[in-house]
Amino acid sequence: MARYRKILVAYDGSSSSKNALHQAINLAREDKSWIKVVAVVPSYEGDLELIGVGNIKDAIAGPGRKLLAEALLIAAAEDAHILTDLEQGEPYEKIVKVAEEEHCDLIIMGRQGTSNLERELLGGVTARVIGHTAKDVLVMPEQALSVWNKLLLATDGSQFSAAAVDKAIMLAKGSALKLYAVSVVDANEEFFVQAPEMVKAMVEQALEILKSVQAKAEAQGVQIHTVVREGEPHKMITDVAKQEGVSLILMGSHGRKGLTRLLMGSVTERVIGFAPCPVLVAH
Repeated sequence: MARYRKILVAYDGSSSSKNALHQAINLAREDKSWIKVVAVVPSYEGDLELIGVGNIKDAIAGPGRKLLAEALLIAAAEDAHILTDLEQGEPYEKIVKVAEEEHCDLIIMGRQGTSNLERELLGGVTARVIGHTAKDVLVMPEQALSVWNKLLLATDGSQFSAAAVDKAIMLAKGSALKLYAVSVVDANEEFFVQAPEMVKAMVEQALEILKSVQAKAEAQGVQIHTVVREGEPHKMITDVAKQEGVSLILMGSHGRKGLTRLLMGSVTERVIGFAPCPVLVAH
């Protein structure tokens, strides 16, 4: 895929995390990468002497050990080697910590939730991992595959999109991967009526952003198809992905600080929630 040397898979036993592990194994074969699988169980903060369980830590860790044993069976069935890690604590904190300490350069997570509300909010663990890690994060829907033929780059020209632009060009360079790029003008019908000149200026800015991306891609021998859309960003991005039959969406994650990193509902997170395919978030 992108020559990731070490992949961290967050595993919770759900069907989406099982698929994430399967797809990580496929990617690891392609790039000859290492795979680390982490399961996180809650830590116990109470008074150990007041409860009737002799070894509460072992009791809490039991489900985590079962999850990792399950992951090892999946890997064995595919003749793959994985390393495992059981952590206790806040899931997103432990996932981010393990990725950092183990020098992983990609985190793969499954996407859960099928209702509109669940997709809108994405999921606390995934959103928080994206907000706190400096690693690339690949979010896999339950039935998605790690076989890419068309890549859609979503860019708004910000510094946070720069990593995604570079990653997209690197993925497409020297491969049969078709590369598309979209920039969205966030404007509704009322905005069009009340401020048409401002919308026109925003469209021109989006065109310039894509022109710059196209020049950078073509300088490296990569052909790219560009398109500007007007409307709600996450909807426009996922609509283009569906229309073009895209197999991977690549985008940046806007830098966030403090409590804002814990809030959900950003464009990136909504794209992940509604995308018909995997989403790679490049940091």
